[in-house]
Amino acid sequence: MKLLNYHLDDYYDNGMRDYPLALRIFYYIVIGVLFAFSKVMWRWKVENPEGLLPTGETGSVIICNHTSMAEVVSIVPHIVTTGRRVRPIMKSEFNKNPIVRWFFGRVGGIPIDRGTADMKAIRRAQHALKRGEDILIFPEGTRIRTDDQPVEVHGGFALIAQMAKADIVPMAVCGFRDITPKGTHLMRPVKTWIRVGERVSLSDAPEGLKRSARTKWVEDEAIRRMYEIRDELRHEHPGRR
Repeated sequence: MKLLNYHLDDYYDNGMRDYPLALRIFYYIVIGVLFAFSKVMWRWKVENPEGLLPTGETGSVIICNHTSMAEVVSIVPHIVTTGRRVRPIMKSEFNKNPIVRWFFGRVGGIPIDRGTADMKAIRRAQHALKRGEDILIFPEGTRIRTDDQPVEVHGGFALIAQMAKADIVPMAVCGFRDITPKGTHLMRPVKTWIRVGERVSLSDAPEGLKRSARTKWVEDEAIRRMYEIRDELRHEHPGRR
């Protein structure tokens, strides 16, 4: 890949280690800035960080609840500082903005058409996992700004994990919703929390299930653990969301 001779598909289809050197330098500078900024502003701490480290050569499918874009700004830099390469799955709607499209494509983002069987995106995620890169997915699909907001959990991440023979790592955040209170777009400094849960793999599913039923069981179990962690954090930090 050459810096000035590229197509967006080159970034989606190739490993991050194969990105042009200048772009990789730019990436790590951005990650360093975001890490320092988010740590100072939101004082986040990752609990059970070792849970993010894979047990084999394949990367992990990391899922998390979603209340603020600040979560991406905090989670991705943390994962990168552990020596991992992580690729967030993003809504294809982001590609309508040329600046966002340019940036996300160069920091490892993979666009996906929600509500469709976007096999191209699924294959890209599968290949990334097999290269040892992690995949970050927010199954809720959008930021959940209030507790009474309807939530539609988007599946598919278990299928990606199954195709790549990868584990799923559920995690959850708390406090990030308070960064931009309702009625304002201004961020404020607050303390936030990130907790990593126990991995889920296809081998955890009950014996005797057919392939599709096993995939559904893994998906449901990963979501259950994600929300269980979220509720634990909320219980430990009353009033914080």
